[in-house]
Amino acid sequence: MEKVRIGISIGDINGVGLEVVLKALSDERILKHCTPVIYGSSKVVSYHKNIVKLDDFSFQGIRSAERLTPNAVNVINCWNDNVSINLGTLNEAGGKYAKISLEKATNDLIYGYIDGLVTAPINKKAMQLAGFEYPGHTEFLTQRFEAPDSLMFLVNDDLRVGVVTNHVPVKEVAQKINKKLVKRKIELMDKALRVDFGLDRPKIAVLGLNPHAGDEGLLGDEEEKQIRPAILEMKKKGILVFGPFPADGFFGANKHQRFDGILAMYHDQGLVPFKLLSFGSGVNFTAGLSHVRTSPDHGTAYDIAGKGLASPDSFRKALFLAIDVVRKRKDYEDMHSNTLVRSKAASIENIENEKAFEVKEDEPPKV
Repeated sequence: MEKVRIGISIGDINGVGLEVVLKALSDERILKHCTPVIYGSSKVVSYHKNIVKLDDFSFQGIRSAERLTPNAVNVINCWNDNVSINLGTLNEAGGKYAKISLEKATNDLIYGYIDGLVTAPINKKAMQLAGFEYPGHTEFLTQRFEAPDSLMFLVNDDLRVGVVTNHVPVKEVAQKINKKLVKRKIELMDKALRVDFGLDRPKIAVLGLNPHAGDEGLLGDEEEKQIRPAILEMKKKGILVFGPFPADGFFGANKHQRFDGILAMYHDQGLVPFKLLSFGSGVNFTAGLSHVRTSPDHGTAYDIAGKGLASPDSFRKALFLAIDVVRKRKDYEDMHSNTLVRSKAASIENIENEKAFEVKEDEPPKV
């Protein structure tokens, strides 16, 4: 199988992003599975390589993804500036170069020079200082890929948690929850589980918004007016979706183990139990996009930047999930394309058979 080309945006140069990237890529076995493409600069990568003390790590500096070296770690030089790195510091420079890296990697993904993208952590405040107008990666990529919507999907082996609302203040969550939005997120999760994770008949659990899932309207009516009707309509479409479940009892009773995907209503409702169960080994996957994007489940971790303490486990899993989803999408496309071809061929054959038995007006039927 042809090796997958995975782009890597470096995230905040003052955080642990490049540390975990280089630690993960220092294992040469990675090159058997993909061609890594780091978007940054050779100088910045070399600086972090020396900080982490990866003396045996090597990379190939290039100017364009059109000329990748398949059996090496490629570093695309996205700028010529002499960058001042201040490890553990939130500043505009951290946002500026993270933004340049992300934009260049995204463009190459759209143009087809790479097959998937893994994004190292950014700091939202630093990105704002640099003029980045989006709450996070998810919103930026959704807009760039011109997707109607997307789903923030946290993944760790068989635990998969998505959220209806992404980076939204808690005081605004309830007013954003409506039947149409919940239905759309259920459909995105169902499709991702089938296409990107290879599950034929995935089972989805939907959590309620309010304590005790509203307690039949006593603690809020979003469950009865918006969430439950959305679930019922999706069931009629053949999706195996259940709920709404009270979030606390759902995870407390280990009901999450019975489902292939769990849809939470807001960020912390889904991410708190997810990170409690799998922190350090989870992956943030953006479902619903035309291109594959994953990310480690941690942030810039300024407090340990430059100390060599950051674990590469989550980044490594994000890298392998990106490779796996790229391949699964290709397999799914090939399988359904072949099915369409066979179906079309069968239809043509049926038409030919029917023509053979057609009776012309000027001749008697054959017996």
